[in-house]
Amino acid sequence: MTWARHSSRPDPAEDQSRMAGVRAEEEVRLTLQNGRAARTVAGHASDAIDCAELLAMLGLEGVQKKHAQRT
Repeated sequence: MTWARHSSRPDPAEDQSRMAGVRAEEEVRLTLQNGRAARTVAGHASDAIDCAELLAMLGLEGVQKKHAQRT
């Protein structure tokens, strides 16, 4: 007795939709993580200049700019 395999090709639109969802979830996760990191740095910095330099070292200067735009 032989088994017949019926392979179906994945729908490209479904794959793109799924990947878009994964990218969106990752964007949210990274935004939250970067926000927490920025708050931690700000809480331990000695002054605004120190905070800005530390954020720049970590590549988080965009977090500060985004937050300033929201308020």
